[in-house]
Amino acid sequence: MQTKLYLTLTIAATALLGSCSKMGPLSADNFAVNPSPLESVGGQVPVTINGRFPEKYMKKKAVVTVTPVLRYVGGETAGNGATFQGEKVEANNQTISYRVGGNYTMKSSFKYVPDMEKSDLYLTFDAKIGKKTVKVPEVKVAEGVLSTSELVNRTLKSAGVAFAPDAYQHVIKQKQEANIKFLIQQAKIRNSELKGISVQQFIKTLKDIHADEDRKALDNVEVSAYASPDGGMKLNTRVAKDREKTTKSYINKQLKKTGLESNVDTKYTAEDWDGFKELVSASNIQDKEVILRVLSMYKDPEEREHQIRNMSAAFTNLAKEVLPELRRSRIAVNYELIGRSDDEIQKQYTDDASKLSVEEILYDATLTDKETEKEEIYKKTTQVYPNDYRAYNDLATMAFEKGDYDTAKGYLQKSVAVKGDAAEPNVNLGLLALMDNDLTSAQNYLSKGTESNALNEALGNMYLKEGNYGQAVKSFGEVKSNSAALAQILSKDYMKAAETLNGVQKADAMTSYLKAIIAVRTNNNDIAVDNLREAIGKDATLSDYAAKDLEFVKLKNDAKFKVLTSK
Repeated sequence: MQTKLYLTLTIAATALLGSCSKMGPLSADNFAVNPSPLESVGGQVPVTINGRFPEKYMKKKAVVTVTPVLRYVGGETAGNGATFQGEKVEANNQTISYRVGGNYTMKSSFKYVPDMEKSDLYLTFDAKIGKKTVKVPEVKVAEGVLSTSELVNRTLKSAGVAFAPDAYQHVIKQKQEANIKFLIQQAKIRNSELKGISVQQFIKTLKDIHADEDRKALDNVEVSAYASPDGGMKLNTRVAKDREKTTKSYINKQLKKTGLESNVDTKYTAEDWDGFKELVSASNIQDKEVILRVLSMYKDPEEREHQIRNMSAAFTNLAKEVLPELRRSRIAVNYELIGRSDDEIQKQYTDDASKLSVEEILYDATLTDKETEKEEIYKKTTQVYPNDYRAYNDLATMAFEKGDYDTAKGYLQKSVAVKGDAAEPNVNLGLLALMDNDLTSAQNYLSKGTESNALNEALGNMYLKEGNYGQAVKSFGEVKSNSAALAQILSKDYMKAAETLNGVQKADAMTSYLKAIIAVRTNNNDIAVDNLREAIGKDATLSDYAAKDLEFVKLKNDAKFKVLTSK
């Protein structure tokens, strides 16, 4: 996914020197480099060279190979060369006319190394006329590499990690439901119904609430009574009301019997067409589709019933399988489970952490601001609940934020060993892979992190690393981080980048350094120096870095800048 930026290098020649057996030197005076200096993008320094051989330069039997070479302290890197030939050479290279000359384009890319910040770009020439080698002097065409994109290796250190949260709730809403079925056109509650599993579980829930009022709080009880849609509306209304009344009376008796007080909210539905449709749709009744079509075609209840009754075979099946299920009251008790208070959790942790649930013990770690205590709680969690991946992951996030990446990786490996597809540890492993310049592994890890809230920020860092600045900005969204600001700087949105940096919660040396880059790019040199002073005060290594950084070439004669970068 690497996006390449290409330099345009226009080559013109000086007057032809020498006789037919020589080709002569090319002058650097007519070379135009855009942009200048070169620039790293996604770990590469790409270049496009557009040039022109002048009139009467390319001998008719000449073959010339042009190779770009980037030279720096400690070595040099050659790019891809291009070969050109005269009019009488029989080969597959681009042919250049002797009389009128010719234009050419060549593209190349150098793998970035830090020493390239201070470098020189040369063009070298391997030329022959026939079988005779002729010398064409190399030409220097550009100086230095702007390496601002490589700051991602520093901004990654403050990247947002994926924390695996607890799911502890002080109050959890609960509901226990039951159904009481009635005979056709009747509202009397039968003993057989009260012995049913759902009703017995309902009663048990009421008793449990009363028995544990410290941890369970009754909210209310709901009663919804229904009549099946066979029969007239007047009859069904009366039956549904009677079922509502008898069910409410039964609930009130049970509340009194269990020693509870609660509102009983009731309602009735005279003809339960919604329930009818739901049961028919889920059934295997003959003519099911015809019945459903009748429901969609006719809105009047009596007309619906009339049409369905006309299907005698279908109605017989309905009377056996569907309608009895609709003659019912639905009862529900709504209550709350009340968890331990913060103080209770902390006390229980001190007394015996093994008696805390995994959610409680993970929550306990969030109740302290002391890193040593937090770390101790997570370690205890891995002992009490070794098969829960979250504590290992959260220990890794703490190690990451302290710069202890080896320890972080070790915890993350334990986390994915417990749950290989867990989102948070995979996102964090992706960040570590980016720091190791392993983009392939980073992509694989991040593909498993779709459930993590930190994924988009991690993807932004990956796109930034790849040199895809537009996509990086999109992925970061409104994230306020050094990496997000760097992506905006490289996209030349300096106002947005400044806003982002002002919003970074844990501003560090790199935050100030990026502010200095914005200032110098927007011609605020004094502000740039002030921000550099702040950055170097937090991280002394930035003094040497800024001295070589071509972002600050305009400040090279500034006395304050010289003082800052001479340490």
